[in-house]
Amino acid sequence: MVRQVLRVDPDDLASLRFSWKVPELIAQADMALRDADDSPVRVVLVFEGDRSKFSSKNAMLSELARALTGEELPYATLMYVWCNTRPQGTVIVNPRTDRIRKLVVESGAGKLRQWVDYERNIRADYEKTFGEAPGALVGIGIMTDSDNTRSNTTAWYGPVTLDKVAQAR
Repeated sequence: MVRQVLRVDPDDLASLRFSWKVPELIAQADMALRDADDSPVRVVLVFEGDRSKFSSKNAMLSELARALTGEELPYATLMYVWCNTRPQGTVIVNPRTDRIRKLVVESGAGKLRQWVDYERNIRADYEKTFGEAPGALVGIGIMTDSDNTRSNTTAWYGPVTLDKVAQAR
């Protein structure tokens, strides 16, 4: 995983553009299952929010994360993913915490071995996946993940570009 800390206020959120190229899917991967939660590509967005809304489980996970890594569990994490089988637009809730949600933007083998470009409306996608308005965007990353299936995979990423709402003058 490669990540960048940043801060974009909710009123400034606009679109995200990214591209990736995936040579093959991870055969055993299923992002809805704890032991198979892998994907050849992920673009990860991390948001602030009202942490008092955390369930007791998420509060405990946040404390554990802080003890192990020095960082709390983010209020919300939205991931754009390539899924083996679920259709585009599907929201997959992470099997460990409901504060991580994955939005399927590509599915199946149809676009393997080619560059695929995306432009996403961050606010609309956040509201679709979490059912509320987003807080500030405080981190962005890319991630190729095959640890749960104990497999190997390769993927390529193009530029990840974050557009902000133009400020009225």
